[in-house]
Parts: sequence; C-alpha cells; structure tokens
Amino acid sequence: MKITLLALVLVIAFSTNSLLGAASPAPEQVVDTTGKKVRSGVNYYIVPASNPYAGIAVTVSKINQTCPLNVVAGDYSNGPLPLHFLPVNEKKDVIRVNTDLNIHFTEMGDECPESPVWMLKDYDPSSDAETFVTLGGELGNPGKETLMDWFKIEKHEDAYKLFYCPNVYYESYGCSDIGISEDAFGNKRLALTNVPYKVRFQPA
Repeated sequence: MKITLLALVLVIAFSTNSLLGAASPAPEQVVDTTGKKVRSGVNYYIVPASNPYAGIAVTVSKINQTCPLNVVAGDYSNGPLPLHFLPVNEKKDVIRVNTDLNIHFTEMGDECPESPVWMLKDYDPSSDAETFVTLGGELGNPGKETLMDWFKIEKHEDAYKLFYCPNVYYESYGCSDIGISEDAFGNKRLALTNVPYKVRFQPA
C-alpha cells in the first residue's frame, strides 16, 4: 500500500512539472568593456565596437538648430555624454539582454527644454519616413503612452546592438534595429535601420 501511494505521488509530481514546464532562465546579463555587469543607475558611455565609427561615442546634437536634441554617434562639439539604463522593472539592478529599458543622459545642459530620456521622434510604422532617436521621452510609466521611449540591448556578434521592440503594452509598433543614418552634412543620427549599430558599454 505504501509503495502504491508513493508511486501515485511521484506520478502527480512529474505530471505537474510537465504541465507547468521548467522555469525559464533569466536573460543573459549585459557586461561592460571591463567584463563587469552593466547596472542600473551607473554611468556608461555607449561606444562603437567596430569600424566605420570606431572611437565615436554616442552624444547629442542640435540638428538644424532645432529642438529636441538628436542622439548621434560622435559630435565633437559636445563630446561623449554619460548615460544610465533603467529597466522596466525598476527593482532590478542588473541590465539584461532583450529586456525593455529607458536610456537617459545624466549630464545635460539647458540647450533644449526636453527631458534627457531617449525616444523615437514622430514614429509612424505605416510611413516610410526615417525615424530618429531624440530626447524628450519619459522615465518609467510603461504603457501605451510611452511605447516610443523603450529600447532593448541584444547580443550582436561579439558585442551588442540597440533594438526597438517594446513589450510594455499589449499592442506594439513592431521591431527594428537602431543604426546610424548619416546625412549630407555628416550628421550621424541614431535611427531605425536595417543595419544595427554594433556597440559596447564603457564605464564613465
């Protein structure tokens, strides 16, 4: 009787485990250029991992002398700017791949009134017009009104890439790599592109 009861318990246990499935592993931790974990609330520079933009860190530029400021790869008049990553779950300290997060500069002047939080400016998925990364987003508050303010970090070859694919609302605008769009004047704006900008994260 005891053997039969034990067998029944084991069958129930295995059946329950099969129904629930094994717990999904946490996404991989993002590491900086020194091999340490990238953490929320710590200053980093986003730097290119390969040519043709080697040595040009991410900063801001006032394209056409208008606000909001554009996020660009290397405007030597401003120099590199440190930034923070804030995951959608603010209680989490370590930044992980494929996880929604805000990106915001931490040392900004008062050249423009917008917030230092990254966002997609005037994004319309039904349009073929280029969509650029600018400032003016909102920290936290995940939902429909902030869909354009959330980005992700993903593994790309031997480094990382920035990616737009928000999961903070049941509807989404679709997914795209963040790359470089260079205009006739040499402005290298971050934008939605088919070619990702290969980056690493350097402690500031």
